[in-house]
Amino acid sequence: MNVDLEQPVRFSVAQAAHEAREWLLGSAAPLWSTRGRTKSGLFAERMTLSGEPDSSYFRVFVQARHIFSFVTIGQLGWDGPWRQQVSETVEALLRNARRKDGFFVHRLDGQAQPIDRRADLYDQAFVLFALGTAGGALQRSEWFDQAEALLTALEAKWKHPLGGFTEGEIVDARVRRQNPHMHLLEAFLALSEASGRQRFTDAARDIAQLASDRFVDGSSGALLEYFTDDLNPAAGEEGRIAEPGHCFEWAWLFERLAAAGWPEGVRLSDELTGFARGCGIDAKRGVAINEVLTDSSTRDAKARLWPQTERIKAAVARLVRTGNEGEAREAVAAYEGLRQYLEVPLQGLWRDKLRGDGSWIDEFAPGSSLYHISCALAELAAFTGDLSKTA
Repeated sequence: MNVDLEQPVRFSVAQAAHEAREWLLGSAAPLWSTRGRTKSGLFAERMTLSGEPDSSYFRVFVQARHIFSFVTIGQLGWDGPWRQQVSETVEALLRNARRKDGFFVHRLDGQAQPIDRRADLYDQAFVLFALGTAGGALQRSEWFDQAEALLTALEAKWKHPLGGFTEGEIVDARVRRQNPHMHLLEAFLALSEASGRQRFTDAARDIAQLASDRFVDGSSGALLEYFTDDLNPAAGEEGRIAEPGHCFEWAWLFERLAAAGWPEGVRLSDELTGFARGCGIDAKRGVAINEVLTDSSTRDAKARLWPQTERIKAAVARLVRTGNEGEAREAVAAYEGLRQYLEVPLQGLWRDKLRGDGSWIDEFAPGSSLYHISCALAELAAFTGDLSKTA
């Protein structure tokens, strides 16, 4: 299952970036900003592949992801009402989704009213991320203050004495995960870069060091997923699970930290990327698969959309650092893997799950995926000079 960085691809990084930008601005943005929008200021949770939105519920982390997506789309040059919609959605979350204790609820209804008031660490991470990206793009420094208030609540009530945070009120408290901490790191980096506030920079470094010390398996170079309360690997097979997509996603974050001067970033990126490429890519389908074990055996050969975007991001970040042509080929190969998911009759939508036999699971297009797609395509565009800084 090794990836061949010498394998020929059909077009260049620049061509991939141009095509991706056209799809994002010409198809996805118009669809999700019109059909995928409620009068209450929310974005669609998901749509049918014919473009009909589902109004059953609206998860807060999906709204936060959409905020990031439309900031990114605006920065890529879309001339639609992204500023207005981003502002409306941020304000709807601050007005309706925040509890008295400072945490944000899990789900809203179509009128932006809470229907599941439980609080989850993963959700809080994305609220922080949305406040950072939107606050920077729209020059709303008060949203950085709101982020600091949420961080204060997290540190006061959910900070774990052995590192990181507990996970709140939804997931099984007996198992700790790397995943919400990864998104906290992403959020703190966004807040640090947008606000310049040292508190967010320090929080990002703390999470990065925790990942280096606890989440990355020193023997295999894999990123582990599940841990005990004291952050040792979970018992049995669960403690040996690695997701190639998360290996790539952490590698991308470590590349960003390396560029900012964190000395461990390059080594960790190399380890995670080497492991994921070595056993996590199915050359026949051209995709990154869902799960492997630390011995490099396959646990789940299905392939969701999001690992393809993380594969792109890691390759582009490494290309920026190294200038290696192999990384350019890998970035385009990863983009070609992603393109399969975007080939649906109504442009601007996507499929999410590819089976091991190459067939698709028939389901809604999840709105949460637009965050992954827009981030990856913006990385491509930024490398080739297409990303506008004037938004």
